[in-house]
Amino acid sequence: QVQLVESGGGLVQAGGSLRLSCAASGRTFSSYAMGWFRQAPGKERDFVAAASWTGARTYYADSVKGRFTISRDNAKNTVYLQMNSLKPEDTAVYYCAADRAYCSGNACSYEYWGQGTQVTVSS
Repeated sequence: QVQLVESGGGLVQAGGSLRLSCAASGRTFSSYAMGWFRQAPGKERDFVAAASWTGARTYYADSVKGRFTISRDNAKNTVYLQMNSLKPEDTAVYYCAADRAYCSGNACSYEYWGQGTQVTVSS
C-alpha cells in the first residue's frame, strides 16, 4: 500500500513557476515508478510526466516538454514537478501516481493516486 500526498499548488501569474511535491508513505518508494497527471475543469485527466524508479528515465507530454521537470528523491520518498513558464492552459488539478511499472501516456494504469493539488495560472 502506498499513500501519496501532493502539495505546492497555488495561484501564479502566467510566466511564473511552481514546484509541486508528492510525498509517499512506505519503505518501498524506490520500487515504484512515478507519474504526474492533470485534470482541467470539464476535461479528462491527462498525462504530464513520468519518472522511472531511480529517476534516470523521464518522459513528458509534448505540451509541457521544455517547461516542466520531474525529479525524485528516493531518500525522502518524494517526487517533484518543477513547472516553469506557466501558461493559463496549465490550470488544472495535478495528481501524482505510483505504479511498479514504468509507463508514460494517458493509457497508463497507475495503481496509487494522490488527492490532487490545484494549480491556477492567471493571464
